[in-house]
Amino acid sequence: MRSLIERHGGVATIAASMREVPLENNTTVFEFLDRLLADDFDVVIFMTGVGARALLEVVESKLDRAAFFEALQRCCVIVRGPKPTAVLREWGVRIDHRAPEPNTWRELLNVIDGGLHFPAAIAASTGSAEQPLQSRTIAIQEYGLPSAELYSALAARGASILPVPVYRWELPTDTAPLEAAIRSAVAGEFDVLLFTSAQQIRNVLEIAERLGLRESFLAATQRCRIGSIGPTCSEALREAGLHIDLEPSHPHMGHLVRETLAMCN
Repeated sequence: MRSLIERHGGVATIAASMREVPLENNTTVFEFLDRLLADDFDVVIFMTGVGARALLEVVESKLDRAAFFEALQRCCVIVRGPKPTAVLREWGVRIDHRAPEPNTWRELLNVIDGGLHFPAAIAASTGSAEQPLQSRTIAIQEYGLPSAELYSALAARGASILPVPVYRWELPTDTAPLEAAIRSAVAGEFDVLLFTSAQQIRNVLEIAERLGLRESFLAATQRCRIGSIGPTCSEALREAGLHIDLEPSHPHMGHLVRETLAMCN
């Protein structure tokens, strides 16, 4: 990120605001594995690449990966974006559906509503083309926080859901760089703020609150141009009281940096 900003003429301050922490209790993953091997799932959805890898790491403590991949192939496999796509291709696992950009839960739901492709054995025994989710059982690899909107929408369509959390987001171990960046923002030292995750703004405001600078930080953001990686991040920013000056044409860091700095110039 620093290199991208500097290549486009910016002066970068990089402050980590979150870290991914594996869940200590993996009972849900083992429940997912037992039910997957028993052919209890019609659909498996992978939300993130890092989550998919973390899931496999836990699975391999109980089962050979080849058996896990074979069980996945008996389901309809859906991915949310390019990162889980890359992981599943590396595994050699067939992908039946992929959500288009900007890869939010809404695009996932649109793909599902468009009709799902099931392995022949499942398609022959359950469901119909008109109501692809009626009585279907879906496992969803979570990505730090539950996607409550997606779960609610799927349940309303008649599906049974098993969320499978494999990691959570926490604050960085060392919050000093983030504290310094918040103080710099309050002092008016930044022209541009870039956010690449919805969880980032939640953690930033948590630290600002601890410093007694939450309102000062929010006021300071009004003097900055703000770039957001995509719709989910933008929703969180607006809920927090921030404005959005730019969402890039594609939800990638390179586009975010290039298009935001071009707008400022």
